[in-house]
Amino acid sequence: MEVISPYVCGLDVHKKSITACILTPKQKEIRTFGTMTDDLWELVDWIQSFHCTHVAMESTGVYWKPIYNLLELEPNLKVLVVNAKHIKQVPGRKTDVKDAEWIAELLKHGLLSPSYIPNREQRELRELVRYRRSMIEERAREANRIQKVLEGANIKLGVVATNVLGVSGRLMMKEIIKGEEDPVTLARLAKHQLKQKHDELVRSLKGLIGPHQKMMIETQLRHIEFLEEEIHLLDEEIKHRMAPFEKEIQRIDTIPGIGRRTAEQIIAEIGTDMSRYASAEHLASWAGMVPGQNESAGKRKSTHTRKGNRYLRSALVESATSCIRVKDGYLTAKYKRLALRRGTKRARMAIAHRLLVIVYHLLTRKEDYKELGFQHFEKEKEEHKKKQAVKELEKLGFQVTIEPKLA
Repeated sequence: MEVISPYVCGLDVHKKSITACILTPKQKEIRTFGTMTDDLWELVDWIQSFHCTHVAMESTGVYWKPIYNLLELEPNLKVLVVNAKHIKQVPGRKTDVKDAEWIAELLKHGLLSPSYIPNREQRELRELVRYRRSMIEERAREANRIQKVLEGANIKLGVVATNVLGVSGRLMMKEIIKGEEDPVTLARLAKHQLKQKHDELVRSLKGLIGPHQKMMIETQLRHIEFLEEEIHLLDEEIKHRMAPFEKEIQRIDTIPGIGRRTAEQIIAEIGTDMSRYASAEHLASWAGMVPGQNESAGKRKSTHTRKGNRYLRSALVESATSCIRVKDGYLTAKYKRLALRRGTKRARMAIAHRLLVIVYHLLTRKEDYKELGFQHFEKEKEEHKKKQAVKELEKLGFQVTIEPKLA
């Protein structure tokens, strides 16, 4: 095979050790290093001493990150982080040394396809946005735990109030913690529209509240308030870091079903420079939002979507669930057409894919979302029928001119 890069280094990365193999036209060198920062600087100096131009390693958990942080500072080194699934060896005897040699050999002949690794600023932004998402999910889990305790105490507040953790619900729970058990007194704490359901509230607040339930609700409510404070701090930090991308966020926010937080997550995951993706389909494939391809002997097997960016994927699916509820929307019409043929789950995934494609085009063309409307597909169908009819008449030798019918 043709040698593409004559001076290369392959790294087999582990938690406590790194096995490095350097291949040059004249020699092969193998060494093992530790994973402390001093050891990593020694590794970088060792690689530089052989005038290597390319370094490759597997994306092993988070263990590749400390090495990448130092290697990316070297201007004359091209660093490749590769999906481990793409560089599996032929089954047989396996050692760290053989793995490092195999990676170096593949790199030498240009057979490795690097994963997309954003710059340091975007990596930090990703961590913040992903951590905020995990905090929001934890808050939702804690809210479910509160609901479970209330149900166990015969309090049916969730049946009457849409949001148990709303202003009214929190006031009632805090009074319950203090020892108030009279349902009429608790129902009087209702605010806004919940005041209109006074009689239902009184019935729902009759329960069996003991010291155990009070302690549980107090602990869980305190945890939720703590999480909300932390989420607010993360919101402020993310907003500060997202300031250079405010136009892009507002542009994505024009898409039905996508709010500001989701727009921030999309920007953090894919960036704003769409030139790194060959096309919208390439971006969707990278995110794992396209059907799998598995065909053998003319038979098409499983078409499950492959693993991609799970954070981006979950955000898009949530947005798809929201946007299909928009009345008289293009995406709602598309979902309904697909759901009839392919089922609701596949249709929702298809809408999530469509949202990502729309984001790609909005960021590429630098324009806002334009709603095509619920009747878009009907108009397309009419246009298709018209063209088909004209084509059939022209085949019969007629010259056809179409004019709109006068009212």
